[in-house]
Amino acid sequence: MNKTTKIILGIILVLAIVLIAAGNYFYSYAIVPAKKDFLADSSKKKSAELISAENWFNNENNRSDWNLSSKDGLKLSAYYLPAEKDQHKTAIIAHGYMGQASDMPQYAKIYHDLGYNVLMPDARGHGKSEGDYIGFGWHERKDYLQWIDRIIKKDPQSEIVLHGVSMGAATVMMTSGEKLPDNVKAFVEDCGYSSVKGELNYQLKQMFNLPSFPLIPVTSLVTKIRAGYFFGEADTIKQLNKNERPMLFIHGDKDDFVPYSMLAQVYAATKGPKEKYVVHGAKHAEALSSDPKLYQKKVTEFIQKYIP
Repeated sequence: MNKTTKIILGIILVLAIVLIAAGNYFYSYAIVPAKKDFLADSSKKKSAELISAENWFNNENNRSDWNLSSKDGLKLSAYYLPAEKDQHKTAIIAHGYMGQASDMPQYAKIYHDLGYNVLMPDARGHGKSEGDYIGFGWHERKDYLQWIDRIIKKDPQSEIVLHGVSMGAATVMMTSGEKLPDNVKAFVEDCGYSSVKGELNYQLKQMFNLPSFPLIPVTSLVTKIRAGYFFGEADTIKQLNKNERPMLFIHGDKDDFVPYSMLAQVYAATKGPKEKYVVHGAKHAEALSSDPKLYQKKVTEFIQKYIP
């Protein structure tokens, strides 16, 4: 081996070490559940609707704790809030990235006021649920199949709607592409991304002004080794292509976290009945807080077409 070859191999080795270190850093930055300094501060003044919903949710007499073991051995937790009069209708509410079920009372109350039972899971690695990585909706979709089965076991007649926000919306859309029981009647997705790879490419550019190659492929490999999935597997559009059930798509046109342009992609992908609700001026996950009454009206009108 001549000197030039040794130098080239040395450079390749150094680059490989740097890339692996960078991939592990980005994995920890984005995939490991921990406080994220890049997330928006949610400490805004609370609306009357939110305060009312939180008071209702925080009354422990209104809810019970549910648990199940995931297929890969994690203990998952959820809150179950029964309807005042059971009409065999249940809504599952999916929270966003680094959120938890207790963040979602205003969404839950929309359905509870319509006479629904409400199930509010903590995603793996969030809230009270176990897990040392974030699946961005991909592994969570399998968890939601188990939550659906749990509801049906309790009430075989239950008609079910899934409603998710941000990562929860991606979870709902990814779940829609699975083989589902007839009990599942409709979905509501609010500002979900079209793919994990696309969202991370966008965030890498937004936050670090870096191109996706080679960091995203290297981090995807690290994620496969450490969490069991490649970013390319977690494709919302591919899952939507298999969905034939009704779905309402909601997005703020000023969203700069999950870009508004992704709405057109996911809306076009689904094969079932669909409607679109664009909230003008709303940033990420602000559709409900921008106009709570109109949001509730849009959601109510949509789901009542399929669950009278």
